[in-house]
Amino acid sequence: MNTPQLPSYLSKENIGPWHIFLQQVEQVAPLLDQSLWPWVDTLRHPKRSLIVDVPIRRDNGVVEHFEGYRVHHNTSRGPGKGGIRFHQDVTLSEVMALAGWMTIKNAVVNVPFGGAKGGVRVDPRQLSLSELEGLTRRYTSEISAMIGPDKDIPAPDMNTNAQVMAWMMDTYSMGEGRTVTGVVTGKPVSLGGSLGRSDATGRGVFVTAREAGRRLNVPIEGARVIVQGFGNVGEASARIFAQNGARVIAIQDVSGTVVNEAGLDVVALKAYLTEHKTLLGAPGTETISNDDFWAIPCDFLVPAALESQINRYNAERIAARIVVEGANGPTTPEADVILAERGIVVVPDVLANAGGVTVSYFEWVQDFSSFFWTEDEIYSRLERIMSEAFNAIWQMAADRKMPLRSAAFVIGCSRVLEARAIRGLYP
Repeated sequence: MNTPQLPSYLSKENIGPWHIFLQQVEQVAPLLDQSLWPWVDTLRHPKRSLIVDVPIRRDNGVVEHFEGYRVHHNTSRGPGKGGIRFHQDVTLSEVMALAGWMTIKNAVVNVPFGGAKGGVRVDPRQLSLSELEGLTRRYTSEISAMIGPDKDIPAPDMNTNAQVMAWMMDTYSMGEGRTVTGVVTGKPVSLGGSLGRSDATGRGVFVTAREAGRRLNVPIEGARVIVQGFGNVGEASARIFAQNGARVIAIQDVSGTVVNEAGLDVVALKAYLTEHKTLLGAPGTETISNDDFWAIPCDFLVPAALESQINRYNAERIAARIVVEGANGPTTPEADVILAERGIVVVPDVLANAGGVTVSYFEWVQDFSSFFWTEDEIYSRLERIMSEAFNAIWQMAADRKMPLRSAAFVIGCSRVLEARAIRGLYP
């Protein structure tokens, strides 16, 4: 097995998300069954990558251009599945890595999807609602050849939501001459969306945290929790932790970090953020520096923001017992080693935040059958799938004396490569 070399424009200090994914593949490759070794290169090569120009006419009449991406990492186990993010820092390296993590994630929870991801390099806060709709529709039209209910099914991600998915579905449907609800997931319920989808990722984070806590004798009741990121995933995670008796004592987002040792009122904090566009100054909170956030003693740390937030510069300061990765790729390989040496258990992203894609799978199934489930049925099925996946990973980690991330990658990579090997090559 050949170790990939870093391109000249990358350094060991900033290797980029795609090369973090490659490092993770390299670390797990020797742990796979030897019969799968000839196929490991499959994971190092995305199936296809598309870069598109996304021109839109701004409200002032000026035409502005943005760069968009859609990547299919692997489709051996089924159609591509992965979100669309609108963010000013989106790069091809990031989208490739996110697609790779989706490949592993879908295999870990054993849903019949491959890995895909997309994004547009844009700050959506600088767009009006009509400009955002224009951007979404033009981007959808540019990637329409790659997507479809049996080819690649996008979903919401950072800075995209049910409204964006509705625009995407409508744009694709216009091209097909019929309504195609199954082309995206995370849609409004009135357009074929699933109940329970908005909280699904955060609920999955909570379920895996609870399961880890049970095995490490860290009960949720009374647990101290800190959360980085207060978007869809972070807010839902914090709220569900609090509903189950935990104390959420610190939350950090782009505006800063707020704390309350007695426990933050997550619902009130969300309302304050919606009104004031900042966490700072919320009643019942104190402000601390963003760097000090990492050193807060706690039972559960939930990084639910961007990639590489836990790195070699702050991993030594982290005072959590369990890290539950709500974001994709929040911990660098170097930081993984440091946390392991310090006895901090990491529940990896490819398991912890798989609740979203699991309920997306439920939505896709419901759209195909035109038969919809109750919210209780959704949550019951989600609980079962996430718990079974956690049990399998925990057992393998214990049996083979490896970290949970390695166990998750062994299970996920094995399922992908077994499918690739059985399918063979065409032509």
